[in-house]
Amino acid sequence: MTEPFLGAKLAILVGNQIVTILRDDIPTIPWPGHWDLPGGASEPGETPVECALRETFEELGLRMKQDMLIHAERGSRKGQHIWFFAAEWPDFRPEQVVFGDEGQEWRLAPIEWFLVEALAVPHQKAALGRYLELRKNNQ
Repeated sequence: MTEPFLGAKLAILVGNQIVTILRDDIPTIPWPGHWDLPGGASEPGETPVECALRETFEELGLRMKQDMLIHAERGSRKGQHIWFFAAEWPDFRPEQVVFGDEGQEWRLAPIEWFLVEALAVPHQKAALGRYLELRKNNQ
């Protein structure tokens, strides 16, 4: 049985760029009009990895395999567990994306831009920063 969790996000890194999604600008959703990472809420019985991979497929049409995930971090939000994953995909091609019906657009953006962008979801920037620091220290 999987430990209950709220959801999962996935940072897809392509060299010095990251795959981002501009969230819908609907006032009733969390972080409307902000740049975010693929991912979302969990479904019953799903593991955090399954959640991240399913959401990435639903939002971007990208079929990723579990072994592509190279980092996992469990955090907490609103008293519930959330997961942050990272994958490095050096041979990613933008034409692989089939943008779904959630969000206004997707973008392959510089990582440094995402880390300082005022309209990027703050806790996703923080999780990405922690991963990048770990990666740097392990080189």
